[in-house]
Amino acid sequence: MSKLIDNTHNRYRENIERLLIGTDIVFNGDRPWDIRVYNAELYQRILTQGSLGLGEAYMDEWWDCHQLDELFNKICQAQLENKVIVDPQTFINRVLGCLNNHQSRQRAPEHIKWHYDIGNDLYQAMLDKRLTYSCGYWPKAKNLDEAQEHKFDLICRKLNLQPGQKILDIGCGWGSFMKFAVEHYRVSCVGVTLSAEQVALGKLLCKDLPIDIRLADYRELDETFDHVISIGMFEHVGYKNYAEYMKVANRCLKDGGLFLLHTIGSSKSRISVDAWMGKYIFPGSMLPSLKQISKAAEGQFVIEDVHNFGADYDKTLMAWFANFADNWQMIIANYDHRFYLMWKYYLLSCAGAFRARDNQLWQLVLAKTGVPGGYTSVR
Repeated sequence: MSKLIDNTHNRYRENIERLLIGTDIVFNGDRPWDIRVYNAELYQRILTQGSLGLGEAYMDEWWDCHQLDELFNKICQAQLENKVIVDPQTFINRVLGCLNNHQSRQRAPEHIKWHYDIGNDLYQAMLDKRLTYSCGYWPKAKNLDEAQEHKFDLICRKLNLQPGQKILDIGCGWGSFMKFAVEHYRVSCVGVTLSAEQVALGKLLCKDLPIDIRLADYRELDETFDHVISIGMFEHVGYKNYAEYMKVANRCLKDGGLFLLHTIGSSKSRISVDAWMGKYIFPGSMLPSLKQISKAAEGQFVIEDVHNFGADYDKTLMAWFANFADNWQMIIANYDHRFYLMWKYYLLSCAGAFRARDNQLWQLVLAKTGVPGGYTSVR
């Protein structure tokens, strides 16, 4: 019986090794990105369960590697996703993505609570001093704090913010952009989020400033603003709601104002999220493509500018992981070892995907009927 089991393991291993040809990845090699196998059933689990099995096996400590980020850089560069038979969970997710609206008003609050209400202590340990949970802008930044402030200033300059203007922030998080804009550009802001934890801490951080943070769905908004921004929230909207999202942004934007959309994106149009990411990190999330964004904006906006700085998300995620690992002992009482492995896998696998240019980060500037004379790009 043991010989039969060994033969089965070897067959699965040989099949995976054939897929890895040309990737520079080997099992039990001595490079930092090589996979060290601790359970021989890993090979079958990967081939039958795909990305979900790979991620769960890591959390179960069936395998490890010294440099997860570089492993995933090589996996994404080799486009192994296109070479592996679709696992059952991914197939189910795609079918359900067609049938169901996972980001409806009824479902969205639970999805946001799953990730963003884990605990503010986690995000305070991981993020910059302003609590900014989106990609930093690194061309001239020396550290994470500077990268996030440079990103906020870039947004303010792209919108040409003027004192006294009123800004809407859809998916405002803990209010970090609004606080920066108020302090540096003397505007007032309204922000909405579905995270009760973000609202509670955000109100405290923005106390005594002209900032109104509301626990509300973006679809409830029906008032006008000089400019509208959305930073790292569109990933939670879902393709069935992209058009409605654009209608809301249009409804809330004054004539002559600008809408800045900052979002992670995919080079392919998708209707579901990676199986592991959807189960453990961002349920109901979905990365839009430029095709999907432009289709949703059609009839609502003129797209004036598209700025891709996805490579900067690699640096941002690596900085977040460094903070998370360095401060783990400060928050360990509220989490467990399996959570540590899950969060490490999330941050470093994403860093690898951005390093491989598999994922993108776009800032789009949109105007209702276009900017008279044309929009001058700001970098």
